[in-house]
Amino acid sequence: MIKAILIFNNHGKPRLSKFYEHYTEDTEQQIIRETFHLVSKRDENVCNFLEGGLLIGGSENKLIYRHYATLYFVFCVDSSESELGILDLIQVFVETLDKCFENVCELDLIFHMDKVHNILAEMVMGGMVLETNMSEIITQVEAQTKMEKSEVRATRVSPSDSMWDSLLLPLRGNKPKRVASSDRGSALTDATSDHLHLTQINIHTCTTSSNHERSACVFVCR
Repeated sequence: MIKAILIFNNHGKPRLSKFYEHYTEDTEQQIIRETFHLVSKRDENVCNFLEGGLLIGGSENKLIYRHYATLYFVFCVDSSESELGILDLIQVFVETLDKCFENVCELDLIFHMDKVHNILAEMVMGGMVLETNMSEIITQVEAQTKMEKSEVRATRVSPSDSMWDSLLLPLRGNKPKRVASSDRGSALTDATSDHLHLTQINIHTCTTSSNHERSACVFVCR
């Protein structure tokens, strides 16, 4: 089982951390620092796996890693996982990132963290390997990205002009009229009742409509 997946740069700055067991936030940060210390001091010519740090389980677990340019990709696994199999999985992960981001670099992991997590979720779930076929992973990620874009476009649809007209219609039909002095008393009473009627309509609209309609209603009342 995979316990954790960590990516950090040559200076120990974490770029991705995914833990499949519960740790406190402080413990996670300590694991990242300890793992970086263990991996970064190793020579480039030695093998790419070693015993895990004390915080991640010690000799019962293994750290399997690859070093690409400025980034370390580290998988913390238990003894049931194959070292060579995990090395291949890391390679598939990196090649998939490279395909999705067209020559991936450290900045892509910083500014597109959500997409990186989506790619990883297609490969590993709950510490178990789900998919290693790069073409299938890319297909699923692209389908998810397309769905997210369609949802964003749907939420950005602005209210139609007819809706604004319906909000303004009550005011347009109740313009003030000039009246004779003898009729001012009754006209004032009618105007007051009309005003109250309009107020009730607008209050009702405000409490039952969307945020856009509420803003428009307040603007009209002023």
